[in-house]
Amino acid sequence: MSCENRWVMMADLIPWQEFEDEYASLFSEEMGAPPKSFPMALGALIIKEKLGISDRETVEQIKDNPSLQYFIGMSSYINEAPFDASMLVDFREIISANVVNKVNQMMVKKYNRRALRKETKKRNTKGFRTNKSR
Repeated sequence: MSCENRWVMMADLIPWQEFEDEYASLFSEEMGAPPKSFPMALGALIIKEKLGISDRETVEQIKDNPSLQYFIGMSSYINEAPFDASMLVDFREIISANVVNKVNQMMVKKYNRRALRKETKKRNTKGFRTNKSR
């Protein structure tokens, strides 16, 4: 997967692990089937909103696109839906707007830190000149 892919870049900005424990604590082991991971749940909601599509179309897009499967935390491509479209209703109920806002804030901070490091590195290498011309 190319590191220039927009979904790969966005996945790298999201602090998935920082929210995974909080998300997992919302579930009980006695509830039946294990919950989908936080990256899968939040990732699917982000895909839906970013592409402006329905729940069903979100699942179809994820099924058809390896980049989207990577974005939701899948380790390899599978040519089947990773979950039913009805799960998006559960994801929206479980992941509060407060959590989404926290994730957005952390993404912006991480992006800004990277941009600053990149600009500093560019400035430092551009400003270096040798004295051979004297």
